[in-house]
Amino acid sequence: MNAKNKTLSSRLRIAGFRLARHHLAGKARAAPSAICRDVCGIQAQVMSAAALALWARNHQLARAEIQSALWESRTLVKTGLMRGTLHLVAAEDFPVYIAALRSSRVRQTLQIMARYGVSEKEARAAGDAVIEMLRAGPLTKQELTERVLALGIASKKARRWFELSSWGVGRMPIVEGRVCYGPARGQDVTLIRTDRWLPEHKPVSEQEGQRIFLRRYLGAYGPADARDFSKWSGLSASEVRSLWLSLESELVAVNADGRQGFMLREDADALGDSDFCGGVLRLLPNFDAYLLGHLNKDHLLDARHYKRVYRNQGWISPTILLDGKIIGTWSYAPRAKTTIFTIQPFEALSKAVHTKIEEETRSLANFLQTPLKIAWKP
Repeated sequence: MNAKNKTLSSRLRIAGFRLARHHLAGKARAAPSAICRDVCGIQAQVMSAAALALWARNHQLARAEIQSALWESRTLVKTGLMRGTLHLVAAEDFPVYIAALRSSRVRQTLQIMARYGVSEKEARAAGDAVIEMLRAGPLTKQELTERVLALGIASKKARRWFELSSWGVGRMPIVEGRVCYGPARGQDVTLIRTDRWLPEHKPVSEQEGQRIFLRRYLGAYGPADARDFSKWSGLSASEVRSLWLSLESELVAVNADGRQGFMLREDADALGDSDFCGGVLRLLPNFDAYLLGHLNKDHLLDARHYKRVYRNQGWISPTILLDGKIIGTWSYAPRAKTTIFTIQPFEALSKAVHTKIEEETRSLANFLQTPLKIAWKP
């Protein structure tokens, strides 16, 4: 086998491993909570994109199932986690994520608030007041803000920050894991106490939580290195350094696209035994988890296409993924009687790939319960 084929084979094996761990390689029907567990959370800054990310991993999924998992069975939790962004995670994993991130996120939050004139005393007093206000049940951000600030516990500068910032007076309780998102009230989201909303759980120490956290990440995104994990998790490089060393005996180095990455030893064996042969095409939505796991994106797309996917102000385009590589972008626009799906490939496509995109688009239209029209944009 020549060097080029060896490189291709290695790339496909790694892509096959990651695609399988992200529920993107097969047709097995997985519950939303199982998907969120295996991919270490679905980003949910845009809730419609989060729903599409779950659909991409289970084409039999109905939107009602996602709503049920969030607000009825409560097997999913919506809250702020990695990188300070909203995520959907499995309820059973919530204690692990909070234990792993709490200290770092509280420290970062207090630093941010201090820059805007909010003292630690004010931040903690507002957080404790939120917990007391939510004793009777969920409240909207506006309701919480008005009731907490009416107590007179915040200075003029602090009041302005609490009124204008995202999460406002609920920010500290969210990063501490005492509060998460509750059922929407019309167009308004609510916050609710986790001790009233989620089942009682066994406490997890910070050290234990972080080690589980890192193992889960490598299980979904490996091969990866400490810089990748720091970027993905939001933990600082110094915090990651000691955590990474604590797990060193469980890791093995792997050559990934000319770079050294690391995997759990048990996963490296699975990588070596991979029989992935390619041909997997998926439509991924904005901010899909598969596109967020690594600092360097060379394994996902050519540099000349980077800005078409990873755009300004943190916006990530919906993408067409073939065997772990981004081959184009897509979008959809509802109209009065139909929805127009615009497909924009980076290069000319084979007839087989063209057909796969059309099949995926029809499945997506079925999920969205809309008639469709496909527009191909060169």
